[in-house]
Amino acid sequence: MATLRQSYIAGVGHYVPTRVVTNAELEPVMNTSDAWIQERTGIKERRWFEEGTDTTANMGANAARKAMEMAGVAPNDVQMIVFATLSPDYFFPGSGVLMQRELGITNNCPALDVRNQCSGFIYALSVADQFIRTGMYDTVLVVGSEIHSSGLDKSPEGRTVSVIFGDGAGSVLLRNSTQEGQGILSTHLYSQGEHAEELIVKEPGSNRADRLQYVLDNPQDLYPYMNGQTVFKNAVVRFPQVIKEALDQNGMEASDIDMLIPHQANLRITQFVQQKMGLSDDKVYSNIQRYGNTTAASVPIALSEAVQEGKIKRGDLVCMAAFGSGFTWASALLKF
Repeated sequence: MATLRQSYIAGVGHYVPTRVVTNAELEPVMNTSDAWIQERTGIKERRWFEEGTDTTANMGANAARKAMEMAGVAPNDVQMIVFATLSPDYFFPGSGVLMQRELGITNNCPALDVRNQCSGFIYALSVADQFIRTGMYDTVLVVGSEIHSSGLDKSPEGRTVSVIFGDGAGSVLLRNSTQEGQGILSTHLYSQGEHAEELIVKEPGSNRADRLQYVLDNPQDLYPYMNGQTVFKNAVVRFPQVIKEALDQNGMEASDIDMLIPHQANLRITQFVQQKMGLSDDKVYSNIQRYGNTTAASVPIALSEAVQEGKIKRGDLVCMAAFGSGFTWASALLKF
């Protein structure tokens, strides 16, 4: 009889740039205030990258090294890389191969890039989990890394979006486990393309006859657009739905969760979901106050910090959930 294969998180790690950008620093630039930003988002500060020091790939590598060290895994033990980002260093190739080079992985393992924005890390985790479950690989490195700050409209016109985002990276090292009940129990992925333009960076689009000239003529179209009300209304519905689905599939209740790691989109969304799920403060991890929304990096950064702080221990039931552009949303339930 075949042994049941299941992946588990053997290591976690994160990296954030050293530059701290407070709300006070943005006040004169964006004609805003600390009180306005905190009231709407819960954010007090965020990290912005330093040109010449940080790249999407090397931030991912810095996070990955910590996950590999915790797992006791050498670079050439990694059999696959799954790299989630909406802000790659190059238009092509993807940042996965750049990080492979940065880490000194010379075994020619595949590097797969995932473009699912805020849900990107959980999508990437699910992909890695399936490769391990099917027996193709035993050791997979999963990374979420983002540099937003170089692509934001830092004028008063862009403040409603630009105050939200920060830079950083997080990683997990997945390995095969034959211990029943350990590791990733299930993942759940969804999308609803009819809302694609509600949260979008549209340019430079390849569907332009001369995309570069279009951008020169319309530079404002390089910046992100977000219909905040529509995003909020959908997020507060989809988050509880996809968390409940994960619990139901595994015969569990919200009260069984030891720690919920939500995508750090907006503290108000997290608080709404927490109340809806009936979870106490010690069962929901939030760090958006310090980092802002780091998109595909937010869930693994929060997971890594929670482990580092002793708030997640081996055997704990952890639920991770995300919602964002696409719209896409996802959850993962696991025994850490």
